[in-house]
Amino acid sequence: MTQSYDLIVIGGGSGGIAMANRAARYGAVTALVAAGPLGGTCVNAGCVPKKIFWNAAHLAGQMKMAEEYGFDAIEPRFHWEHLKQQRDAYIGRLNDRYAQGLDGNGVSLIRGHARFSGAHRIHVGDSTLEAAHILIATGGQPVWPDIPGAELGITSDGFFALESRPRCVAVVGAGYIAVELAGALHALGSDVSLVMRRRHFLHDFDLMLRESLMDAMLQQGISLLAQRQVREVEKRADGLCLHFHDGDCLGGLDAVIWAIGRRPNSADLGLELANITADPQGFIPVDAFQNTDAPGVYAVGDVTAGPALTPVAIAAGRRLADRIFGHQTERHLDTLVVPTVIFSHPPIATVGLSEAAAQEQYGEEAVKVYQTTFTPMLRAFAAEPEKTAMKLVTVGREEKVVGLHAIGDGVDEMLQGFAVALRMGATKQDLDDTIAIHPTSAEEFVTMR
Repeated sequence: MTQSYDLIVIGGGSGGIAMANRAARYGAVTALVAAGPLGGTCVNAGCVPKKIFWNAAHLAGQMKMAEEYGFDAIEPRFHWEHLKQQRDAYIGRLNDRYAQGLDGNGVSLIRGHARFSGAHRIHVGDSTLEAAHILIATGGQPVWPDIPGAELGITSDGFFALESRPRCVAVVGAGYIAVELAGALHALGSDVSLVMRRRHFLHDFDLMLRESLMDAMLQQGISLLAQRQVREVEKRADGLCLHFHDGDCLGGLDAVIWAIGRRPNSADLGLELANITADPQGFIPVDAFQNTDAPGVYAVGDVTAGPALTPVAIAAGRRLADRIFGHQTERHLDTLVVPTVIFSHPPIATVGLSEAAAQEQYGEEAVKVYQTTFTPMLRAFAAEPEKTAMKLVTVGREEKVVGLHAIGDGVDEMLQGFAVALRMGATKQDLDDTIAIHPTSAEEFVTMR
């Protein structure tokens, strides 16, 4: 027997749930097929548990700083097992809340793996479902290296399954996941080495951001191993050992964490039966309206090549529901201005173009940069204070702000409002004319010369 719907969503992550709920509120008869826990990567092995660990690491730093403000020195004992239990319980509550939200909106939740059997038909186990509209929102998964002994390591998913804190750990990678995990582990007491194939990490981010973070991590005591490519992982009596192509090795490791990228979950969907062809990396091509090559079939989130960010997937899903079921025919996601934060130590906040990207797009003569580095008041009593750095990238005679970048205490909470300003076309004069909030670090954005 075939069950018919107005909309079928394949995937129980942020983007899929967002579209399913909004479509159902418009009156669409909707089913959501989820193979894994609701909330997808973000809730279960990404943004949420990562931020919980970042919070713990941040508190560890605050406790060390308290002595500079006159508090008695303390030696806090961190219990990884307790935090994991608290985190798992919190995520379980979020999973339940997602299920309750779907139920409250009348969305049929179907557990299992979905596979296309036609352009508008899927199979889930022994069941057949069909709909005029189908959304693919299956997300992505961590990449494993193709080297001997790779299975001795873990990915970011495995990091969140760790039952205890590794004493000595190597994080292999150079993206934001790598620097976030390295920073959190070090702050919580692990001996951390970050292994990179290039001379630096965060290749696509503004030069100021990555150089400032590299300086901070070195000052903290994290070992940065640049231009190292892992050839093999070996298990020895004293722990794991990374063998590099240059002949060097790094041994005595309790854990190796692969943070070398993510790939889309598109391989086992039967896309060919829906007349959809993924690109060589496995991403499903979509246009600005999230349409795939197959009419009535759409894709959002990490299974596409757009920005791999939870709020982007949510926004794309909601706008797609507005367009199809809310009769807002031109509604679609604009990814021109996408703010993002890296929860490193210290955190990074960035929106718009880097200095190099602006020069490439507009020409060097059209670009003017404002930049400052300072000691935030919070760090005023430190012997070697961690600096905050900020940059504005402007273009043209009117000095329109096309990029805003910062690294330091609290910048993660500053960015949202400035992202609104950039999206509205703010100029440097607009920032200059805004009254500063004193004493804060944020005021530097409107007083920069």
